[in-house]
Amino acid sequence: MCYNLHAMTPFLTFQDVHFQYPAEESTGLPALRGVSLDIEQGEFVAIIGANGSGKSTFARLAAVLLSPTQGKVLVGGVDTRKSAGRIRLHTEVGVVFQYPEDQIVGATVEEDVAFGPENLGLPRAEIRARVEEALAEVGLLEQRSRPPHMLSAGQTQRLALAGALAMRPRAILFDEASTMLDPAGRLALMDTMRRLNAAGMTILFITHFMGEASQAGRVIVFHQGQVAQDGSPREVFTDAQKLKQWGVDLPPAVRAAEALREAGLILPDNLLTEAELVAALPTFTGHANHLAADAPSFERSNPFIDVQQLEYVYLKGTPLAHQALKGVNFQAFRGRGHGLLGRTGSGKSTLLQHLNGLLRPQQGQVRVGAFDLTDAQLSRREVVQKVGLVFQNPEAQFFEHYVGDEIAFGARQFPREEKLSVRVQRAMQRVGLDFEQFKDRPLFALSGGERRKVALASTLVLEPEILLLDEPTAGLDPRSRLELMEQLQMMQADGMELVLSSHQMEDLAALAQDLTVFYKGQDVMRGTSAEIFGQGEELRKVGLGTPVAVRIADQLRLRGWQISGKVIDLPSLNAALRSAQAEGAA
Repeated sequence: MCYNLHAMTPFLTFQDVHFQYPAEESTGLPALRGVSLDIEQGEFVAIIGANGSGKSTFARLAAVLLSPTQGKVLVGGVDTRKSAGRIRLHTEVGVVFQYPEDQIVGATVEEDVAFGPENLGLPRAEIRARVEEALAEVGLLEQRSRPPHMLSAGQTQRLALAGALAMRPRAILFDEASTMLDPAGRLALMDTMRRLNAAGMTILFITHFMGEASQAGRVIVFHQGQVAQDGSPREVFTDAQKLKQWGVDLPPAVRAAEALREAGLILPDNLLTEAELVAALPTFTGHANHLAADAPSFERSNPFIDVQQLEYVYLKGTPLAHQALKGVNFQAFRGRGHGLLGRTGSGKSTLLQHLNGLLRPQQGQVRVGAFDLTDAQLSRREVVQKVGLVFQNPEAQFFEHYVGDEIAFGARQFPREEKLSVRVQRAMQRVGLDFEQFKDRPLFALSGGERRKVALASTLVLEPEILLLDEPTAGLDPRSRLELMEQLQMMQADGMELVLSSHQMEDLAALAQDLTVFYKGQDVMRGTSAEIFGQGEELRKVGLGTPVAVRIADQLRLRGWQISGKVIDLPSLNAALRSAQAEGAA
């Protein structure tokens, strides 16, 4: 399939564009301030920046979902403010959103893909041809008769992409579309974007994953509503200090290279990708000493969470029945963060919902602290005060209209002598939300990352003893992610027990001392983080990965370096390298 159907360039033009949201949706500042840029047909562009920097507003203007307050946006040379031809402009740029289920409207897969072409009034034969072509492009032909709600997260995203492709656009804009995907899903999405771009499609993608951004041909950095930098990945990712000021980070391979240099390795400048870093790794030339054996694994006794042979079937007894958990055994121990990893749909979220009583066991035993969750007489109200759950999709737990009211909602259900506003302010501070700036903001006006912070604060306001987190950093920009990780680590140090599900291996390495791997509703691997991440090949078989530090440590071992098997993050890699060099010089 070839999409390079037009020779006209540039495809997209912003001329001194300003945009101000209505007062009830706004912070008071313009979302965009004087943005000017051109994007040529066939470019592959990554758009990065902190939450609230203007990325999504730029995307909505580019997709003709908004019109500029001031300045011009031209798509294919046509001013988007003009009503004449506006419908055609909507077909020029397809969009895949962060939550693709929000753009699904059909009762079946093929009906959903046909929705757009039908609204163009195309002949039935043309509609059928477009549906067939789009479903083949994304690999969903065999699912054409399935209801969309029966698809996995990755399949739902591919369905949203098929719906966009059926309109035969010249560009596809992915708005943080990889946020909720597992490692295999993110790789598949990047492969799809590259394939479409190679066929002539203009690709624009907003991402908080700097490793993804480093694969683009061009990177545009937004900061406070303006373009802070615009250039090749190698140009953009050279000044770590500026990137930090803008609320973004270096790609994982660049950060790993910095850690290796700090440990004394001599590496070329300007390394960008993991392949470049691996190729530059030196062979060990020192004296090879015997590597001390790692300390024995943690003694496992007296778990504070104990799950035995847990079974759960959604829509049990109906034709749509789906078994989410199959004989799951799970234990967590005090003072040791526990991470759950597995592909989307593997059962992680279902287990978390059992741990705070949102779901009750259909078969098996669940004990959390002093609570026996199999006891039908147990009040969930008792459990909620001690065991807090933050959902993967923050909107799923919102009740109110304004941020302050939402965070206060749970606290009102469990009143205390302490003033309510003090409790709300403390919870907001713990997640990095300024009380005065955000308390009166409408929830719908927040970015995805800001909503996630509100969801966490609305749970922390109850001051639970156990915190269950489902993808806690999804949607957060690098600065917000780092702040939240530091807050969670402080909570752990203060005695809060954490159980988290995440697709981010670095997050799990930072917060979890123990891991359980899920695959198709079963627990298939259990152990310490070092033990699990040390089985990279087994993890790859179930569609997962390892932290960049683990992958680099593996490569160093192949080059003769005596690196401990306890390496799971960059600080431990740095320490292991220093130790290896000291031993080798002795």
